[in-house]
Amino acid sequence: MKILFATSEAYPLIKTGGLGDVAESLPRALSAHGLDARIVLPAYRRVLEQLTEPRILGWLDIATAAGPQVVRVLEASHPAFSASLFLIDAPALFDRDGGPYQHPDGYDWPDNAERFTVFSRAVAQLADDRLGIGWRADLVHANDWQTGLVPAYLSQLERPPRSVFTIHNIAYDCQFDMATFSHLQMPHSWWSMHLGEFYGRFSMLKAGLVFSDVVTTVSPTYAEEICTPAYGYGYAAVLQTNCDKLHGILNGIDAETWNPRTDPLLVAHYQRKSPIRPAKKKNRKALLQTMGAGKTAIDASVPLLGFIGRLVDQKGVDLLADTIPVVFENHDVQFVIIGTGHTHLEQRLSLLAQHYPDRLFLHLGYDEPLAHLLEAGSDMFVMPSRYEPCGLNQMYSMHYGTPPIVHTTGGLADTVVDASAENLRNGSATGFVFEYPEVQDLSTAISRALALHADPKAWMALMKTGMKQDFSWERSASEYIRLYRAPDSAADGNAADGNNA
Repeated sequence: MKILFATSEAYPLIKTGGLGDVAESLPRALSAHGLDARIVLPAYRRVLEQLTEPRILGWLDIATAAGPQVVRVLEASHPAFSASLFLIDAPALFDRDGGPYQHPDGYDWPDNAERFTVFSRAVAQLADDRLGIGWRADLVHANDWQTGLVPAYLSQLERPPRSVFTIHNIAYDCQFDMATFSHLQMPHSWWSMHLGEFYGRFSMLKAGLVFSDVVTTVSPTYAEEICTPAYGYGYAAVLQTNCDKLHGILNGIDAETWNPRTDPLLVAHYQRKSPIRPAKKKNRKALLQTMGAGKTAIDASVPLLGFIGRLVDQKGVDLLADTIPVVFENHDVQFVIIGTGHTHLEQRLSLLAQHYPDRLFLHLGYDEPLAHLLEAGSDMFVMPSRYEPCGLNQMYSMHYGTPPIVHTTGGLADTVVDASAENLRNGSATGFVFEYPEVQDLSTAISRALALHADPKAWMALMKTGMKQDFSWERSASEYIRLYRAPDSAADGNAADGNNA
């Protein structure tokens, strides 16, 4: 089965969020199952700089706002990918500094609608083997608004391959007015409330939802949440109308990269059946040393709580900032925070770090080695996201014997089993779950965690239960393959739990 995986980012070439991780891991898992999975992404400048000797496959005639343009298609390989890489090379649109969606100064590229419309047109032609390379896709898997038009353009083909469209975060879309719609020379029929028109504008995300054969999102609970006004960001009604083709499949994690037994970024390795505490203590020391902590803080025998993520309201960072002083007032603990994001939140955390120089250690930015040390060296991981489509760090944390403290939403609700008295007795508990994103609830959850941490035997049992959880892509890939191969996927219900979302 030939699968074309269309994405706007893929780790380690280019990444802004979870989509980049999925684009690297899922095609590899599909290939391991015997599918011919290939990745297509834009030929950003940063991507081309990391590839050696990409091969020219050919040229495609693509309609653009400036008229018909010739777009080059490249093929490349990279050690991180088992799948082949196709690159859509349109220098005027993608050969620029900055991120995949934003200018170096932080604002969105003003021509994003055109950039990803051209990309989607090229993907549809590539899937249809317009290059004549003898490879035609049986199915195209599109991801997020950047490829929302791919299913729409596939629908215009004489023999369209099936299409799957995955929502990684419905809060992000791309909308534009009628003038832009006309400028991009889209079919007039698409400007309809039944297709891509969305409250007087055109939505690339809605086009993906409507035109695709199957819609997936990255956890079963998130599939339910986005069908409600509270989490649907205006798309709840569209999803309710298309609920027969909506499926929630939990993302997996790269269990090779995130493995405390072999992780090259750790100073001490460990596993569930070997001594854990001595190795975690060594990683904790290395983490605090790297963060610039003094000897007193490094030698302190107090619980260490960690957080990694974008410093934005979605991740509950404002809630975390409000809660840290409350926790410090009531408990002798330390915090390590790694992330970057909104300036006002960076400033709040910086002020807190200055106020608590021996208790709160902050790294503004993302640092891969530090992230691995934090997962291994922390005693518990705090993840107070207001909403979280899937989340990966709570799964990394469990693998590293670092029980997570999470808000019950999206993929966090699907992966973390609360350490209630009953769940501790039956051996199913893996972390701590709180219901409302409020200071009282988060601080209470942290207090519960610290109380259990004071019982070494109970805490070790909790750690080991989390470490034996299977969050690999094997299960998730099998669910996707079932959807790919089903002639009418809607009849199967939800791919993750057997119920329609």
